[in-house]
Amino acid sequence: MSSAAGPGAAGASVADPIEADWLAICRRIVAAQRQLFDEVRGSAARTQYDGVGEGGDWALVLDRRCEDAVFAELEALAAAGASFVAISEERGEVAFGAPGAEARVVVDPIDGSLNVRRTIPSHSLSLAVASADSMSDVRFGYVYDFGAGEEFVARRGEGSTLDGEPIVAKPPVSDRSLEVVGVEAAKPSLLTPVVAAMGDDVYRLRVVGSLAITLCYVGAARLDGMLGLRPARSVDVAAAQLIAREAGARVFFGAGAPGMARLGLDSRYQVAAACTGEGLAHLVAAQREVPQ
Repeated sequence: MSSAAGPGAAGASVADPIEADWLAICRRIVAAQRQLFDEVRGSAARTQYDGVGEGGDWALVLDRRCEDAVFAELEALAAAGASFVAISEERGEVAFGAPGAEARVVVDPIDGSLNVRRTIPSHSLSLAVASADSMSDVRFGYVYDFGAGEEFVARRGEGSTLDGEPIVAKPPVSDRSLEVVGVEAAKPSLLTPVVAAMGDDVYRLRVVGSLAITLCYVGAARLDGMLGLRPARSVDVAAAQLIAREAGARVFFGAGAPGMARLGLDSRYQVAAACTGEGLAHLVAAQREVPQ
């Protein structure tokens, strides 16, 4: 991955944060996080906590250090003249630059913290850039899967890519519209009624352990659909939902259209996605069987 300097790099002047070189920024964050993962090896070393993050979950020391790598880049961007509000799982909402900025940078430094702690490879950096405060306002989405070493990127109106190649949410020809479905927050007590509601229309389930990666897999047609079994936060899905939608997938946010799903850390919504409208309708119906 290239780390060439551009808008958003140290020393460059950036008035509009939307126009910053977010791809270069994200790649520098990935490089810094890779070094952290190399330094902190094994479940024992990674199972060290540092209080509860603003998102409400216990935060690993490694979560905090990965977030520090993100905020070092955001601070450099603000120093270059950009004004925005960062929304991050551990620090919450942090304003940079002039007050009243509408732009949002929505970050989950580690999506899949349990996987990281147990040294399961599938976990990701998720970063979205939005012009305002809803999912429909997201202009740039980036998800890096550290296990596979894969980079998913989307820009609104320009489609989605995987390692630079376009992806389309069009699964292989099959007599099943939901051959393979991803499930996240797959607590067994929540999963049982949903599986029953899926019936024979779903052939196989896959549990990755990262909402961001699983949504990207729908965009890449690796999965025919996905659903979460508990409400998601903006930091979990803001980047990946753009990647999935720009690839042609349908994404459901519980409350309705993307414009109704806010980016604030307090917002929660059920998330489901599918390559087809028929598949999404079936998964949303199954999702409604999750015990409240």
